[in-house]
Amino acid sequence: MSRRSPQDRVVYSSDGGRVCPACAQPQSRCRCARSTDRETPRPSGNVRVGRASKGRKGKPVTTVSGLPLRDNELAELASELKRLCGSGGTVREGTIEIQGEHRDKLLEELAKRGFRAKRSGG
Repeated sequence: MSRRSPQDRVVYSSDGGRVCPACAQPQSRCRCARSTDRETPRPSGNVRVGRASKGRKGKPVTTVSGLPLRDNELAELASELKRLCGSGGTVREGTIEIQGEHRDKLLEELAKRGFRAKRSGG
């Protein structure tokens, strides 16, 4: 196996999107073990429902992390939770982000669906 020189490493590229740190390939072409982990369910444990506003000009965002779901199931659940809250949001790196302060409503809904959800943060 040949060693790479520092000049071969991709630091930033606008055409490739996110780059895997292990194999230095775009996430869509990543062949290392990290890309296959995204398709398998994560270990079940406590689901954390928190609040964040850092980097969002002070606007609150409710985050749901630690869900033991595949990417497509996570996107479907995010859609249902956004509809429940009447708000927008997204899924980023295995975490559901919903615009606004909806921790109590989400904790109640996740408990109905059988998840052990806990409030995190302040």
